[in-house]
Amino acid sequence: MIKELEKLSPEERDLLFMAPVLVSVLASCSYNQVNQAKKADAIKLAQLKTFTANPALLPYYNQVEKNFKAQFEQAVEKYFPFDETQRYAIQEELKKINLITNKLDKKYAELIRMSFDRFVNHVKKANHSVFQDFIFPIPIKGLSV
Repeated sequence: MIKELEKLSPEERDLLFMAPVLVSVLASCSYNQVNQAKKADAIKLAQLKTFTANPALLPYYNQVEKNFKAQFEQAVEKYFPFDETQRYAIQEELKKINLITNKLDKKYAELIRMSFDRFVNHVKKANHSVFQDFIFPIPIKGLSV
């Protein structure tokens, strides 16, 4: 158990671990398909975060990395065909994640939000147009660019 996440319910922790997955799904999926090259890049980026994140976040990203690929596949199945209704559903999940970070210690919450922001920036650079379509409408502190 990650000490900083002990205050959270199991469901809240699971959703917090899904944040990089959800952003990656948005960046690598279009209406009818998953771009396999972008999917591979998203998986590599999640693995990279375990080496580049703030040391306080290493346990978090180690946990994210363990299940990233499986959760990515589950999210693709859940949100396919990535139409307006499904985009809205993902946006709602991202809003919940922001509320969950508000329950964390302020210093840890700020670290994780800054890390999410960097993750989003990497995803944005990988696929700018999809990122704009899906992320910019969401007013999530720490996730906006």
